[in-house]
Amino acid sequence: MVHNVLAELPGLLAVAVVDVASGASLAAHSNVPTIDPNTAATFNAEVVKHKQKAMAALQLSDETIEDILITLSSQLHLLKLTENGDRFIYLVVNSHDTNLGIAREVLRAQAQQLETHSGLAA
Repeated sequence: MVHNVLAELPGLLAVAVVDVASGASLAAHSNVPTIDPNTAATFNAEVVKHKQKAMAALQLSDETIEDILITLSSQLHLLKLTENGDRFIYLVVNSHDTNLGIAREVLRAQAQQLETHSGLAA
């Protein structure tokens, strides 16, 4: 998945495939030394878990998280969850150089592939 995202978004800053339950990075890559996608994976898994808890508290049982966008002054951090919500792809891009729609589409396609491969392994 990481190589596919790199091929489609070569200007990305960092990418990781993350297991939500453990917060472990299953695969990661960074093009800049200041972003450690493995560390970010752990913290972003907590963001997902807290959002899932908030949704449960709000009794939003018929809703699922598709993605989470965090907008910084010069970066976009995007978390795209698989359909079953057990993994996500974490992407960091420069907000001035990246089209958000294209980035979301790349992650949507890769999350579907991740879901397919996870289903085959089960």
